[in-house]
Amino acid sequence: MNLTEIKTFGQLKEAHYQSKSIKEELRQNLIEKIKKKENVFEGIHGYEKTVIPELERAILSKHNINLLGLRGQAKTRIARLMIQLLDEYIPVVEGSEINDDPFHPISRYARQTLEEKGDDTPITWLHREDRFAEKLATPDVTVADLIGDVDPIKAANLKLSYADDRVIHFGMIPRANRSIFVINELPDLQARIQVALFNILQEGDIQIRGFKLRMPLDLQFIFTANPEDYTNRGSIVTPLKDRIGSQILTHYPQDIETAKKITAQEVRLEESQHQRVMVPEIAKDVLEQISFEARKSEYVDVKSGISARMSITAFQNLLSTAERRAILLGEEKTSLRLSDFTGIIPAITGKVELVYEGEQEGADFVAKELMTQAVKTLFLQKFPKIEKLQKQDEETSYDDLLHWFFNQEGVVLTSDLSDKEYQKALMNIEPLPKLVDQYVPNLPEEERFFMMEMVLWGLAAHQKLSKHEFAEGNQFQDLYGNYINNL
Repeated sequence: MNLTEIKTFGQLKEAHYQSKSIKEELRQNLIEKIKKKENVFEGIHGYEKTVIPELERAILSKHNINLLGLRGQAKTRIARLMIQLLDEYIPVVEGSEINDDPFHPISRYARQTLEEKGDDTPITWLHREDRFAEKLATPDVTVADLIGDVDPIKAANLKLSYADDRVIHFGMIPRANRSIFVINELPDLQARIQVALFNILQEGDIQIRGFKLRMPLDLQFIFTANPEDYTNRGSIVTPLKDRIGSQILTHYPQDIETAKKITAQEVRLEESQHQRVMVPEIAKDVLEQISFEARKSEYVDVKSGISARMSITAFQNLLSTAERRAILLGEEKTSLRLSDFTGIIPAITGKVELVYEGEQEGADFVAKELMTQAVKTLFLQKFPKIEKLQKQDEETSYDDLLHWFFNQEGVVLTSDLSDKEYQKALMNIEPLPKLVDQYVPNLPEEERFFMMEMVLWGLAAHQKLSKHEFAEGNQFQDLYGNYINNL
């Protein structure tokens, strides 16, 4: 007999159903998943050897958990994925407001129903998707919201006095009995509200107005917090921290490959964008490197964090920039260019918190500086190092290219160039294709031109060429020739 076909308490007992607490449920199901080598936290990248083992240890220990980390570190997603560790269905006394277990009823309603009807007590089944409750901690959250309050309308309808516990309206936490309950941004919760959680976490008592109810609620608490919140807006009160079993530190991706996986997984694009715009792999590297540069920039407040959402929205902007150019030029397909990165500036300026020096320079300047640093870092991974000081007669790999610029007026790459015109402009710089083929051989044709433009940006970042930005694009010239022209 299928469990969900069981309709009464008597049938449930005959089926030898074993009731267990939510923490035991999570523990047993995790053990089964580990034995089968199944991945519980699908879609969480970069935490395989750090956060996930700690999380699994906390679940095996039946702990309430605090996920502590900067914004955009998948804290809420981890909490939501824990639903997969719950049983598919659990039995509930029909009509119960707080998901009463028929074997261990805790509300007056469930106890009375079981006393009156015994084995004929009707049972309903609660799916695991309905066993997740989430609350963002904002300063206006009250004890009544979370725990409950006296309901005068209920008292009037039932003709009961306020001294009767049946007039209580239960808050979010009792209603989430036998569920996972998440409180996001815990430090934002006022201290007096945090104090109201003490007994729920430890003793199972809840107090509503004058009522002291012995209700051993069965909950798996997961809290999320940003370490910066401890100083900015509030803090987690010490006795509450003491009652949270495990505090787990999250972190940002530690390498570009992991960051690329996260962006590819999270970005939402139209199918037409995929078909119209070809994205070189190195372009994705540059995009992720911008976030890495931001996390160590002197202009950016690193304590506030650089969310993974910056790369996701920047990638969308990047494709839209190339797509818009193709539509304007009437081209069916186009390849992404390094100059298209100017289109991601709005995605950066809204996602980084600047320190005083950054504010002085301006958000636009900081965004461009982060892009320049990202190109500079990746340029040196592909091409020979450029020394700040070198002997006058010392030869370098870039001499032919720099001589070409010395003898020419330079090159202008505007955003309205068609793909053919753009490629022709780069191929006309005779030493450039040779340099790319020498140090990055076997590149696909469509990626080769992105790499050529990256060489120009890299040399400009190292002050070997001058790069002049204007509304329509970029102009690259010999450093000294540009100086003389200005004179």
